Amino acid sequence: MWILALDVGTSSIRAIGYDALGRPLPGADARVSCEPTTTPDGGSELDPEELVAATASAIDRCVASAPGPPAAVGASVFWHSLLALDGDGRPLTGVVTWADTRSARAAEALRARLDETAVHARTGAPLHSTFYPAKLTWLGETRPDVFARAATWCGFAEYLLLRLTGRLSASVSMASGTGLLDQRAGAWDTAMLDACGIRPARLPPIDDAPVIGLAPAWRSRWPTLGDAPWLPAAGDGACSNLGTDCSGPDRIALNVGTSAALRLVTPAPRAVPWGLWHYRVDARRHLIGGATSEGGNVLAWARRTLALPGDDAALDAALAAVAPDSHGLTALPFLAGERSPGWRGDARAAVTGISLATTAPQILRALVEAVAYRLAAVYDRLAPVASPGHEVVASGGALGHSRVFTQVLADALGVPLDVREGTEPSSRGAALLALGALGRPAPPPEPSGSLVRPDPRRHDVYAAARARQGRLYDSVVGPRVP
Repeated sequence: MWILALDVGTSSIRAIGYDALGRPLPGADARVSCEPTTTPDGGSELDPEELVAATASAIDRCVASAPGPPAAVGASVFWHSLLALDGDGRPLTGVVTWADTRSARAAEALRARLDETAVHARTGAPLHSTFYPAKLTWLGETRPDVFARAATWCGFAEYLLLRLTGRLSASVSMASGTGLLDQRAGAWDTAMLDACGIRPARLPPIDDAPVIGLAPAWRSRWPTLGDAPWLPAAGDGACSNLGTDCSGPDRIALNVGTSAALRLVTPAPRAVPWGLWHYRVDARRHLIGGATSEGGNVLAWARRTLALPGDDAALDAALAAVAPDSHGLTALPFLAGERSPGWRGDARAAVTGISLATTAPQILRALVEAVAYRLAAVYDRLAPVASPGHEVVASGGALGHSRVFTQVLADALGVPLDVREGTEPSSRGAALLALGALGRPAPPPEPSGSLVRPDPRRHDVYAAARARQGRLYDSVVGPRVP
């Protein structure tokens, strides 16, 4: 038996087959690239039809190499996306992604009239452009015609399920990342719906039950999938934790892809520290953590803008030639606004200390270190929630492309990193959720990866640099407390 696992991200879609032990099937692996459309005002959208077509293309190529019908289909889809559907289920907007900051002013307006501490305690989310309350408020103000016509507000995960199966539903996991879920009740938060001016009927029903049966057009395209149970997609971060075997409070997952995050699976927490968010893996497991809008995208931006080497080895060599915090620069890495821990959607990147002698590798090193400092600030808040003696398991494409980046992270956090290379944690996590839904026992954990240990001297250097970054943050962005 095998599981078809989908991993739908904002830059690529993967369809991978996994066996009953959570191991990828040779040859059953397909990838299709995609790219959001960005605009100078902070917009970041994907075309919903193009994304459906790209997902279908990945499925085509995967099932063509797979051994017969899968036992189930699981999916990991990026959190926090929003689109409007009309009464016939047709999109009225693009897929507004988590990186879209056009609703930052709407978030500020919500903070002025709502008790953000209480909102965070109930929904697990601050009032920020990442989440639905700000996005809905902004769309209501800027596109009132669309807001009035919208019969349903959902994310791409729900739209994909609707297109493929004809059923509209949101998993507990996806609902938990909207900023509209009452985390204790597991239902839509009526106070936040009132604040956004919508009714529960305009949101998908929350239901983790698998869907059996494809819409006719898809059934004829994929006859081997016609009777397979399709699980409503879970959030990519939750799947990533499961895929790296970080399924309890003894392991913190660090993932550095386009963006970056630290996450911990835990039973229901008594309280979530400010600066962190609170989502769900499913109805019984909670996910606490923090995410930055920057990660590997800093490397991509520097290659494109600073005319740095495109080859990974050459770029890493240029980074390695710059000693830790030797460049005389202090940086804020907010190329796409700030998420954790300060949640300032209007924040933008800054580099101070540049002189005529400053080089491009020095600027990149300062930005890479700056990302690590922000993640260290998240780790400082998350570590007390984890078990004493916990491990940190690291994964993500950015770490595979840069060993210097990996070492900088270990040195900034001050803890060893168990680095898992060559794994696809989100798709594996989706496969494990599907196996669990079938009643299958959890497979054994994957072997540990390579251990990257922190250097105490570099950790001390970075601690001083973090304090300097904090002073720049307070000066340029300003302290943000709920």
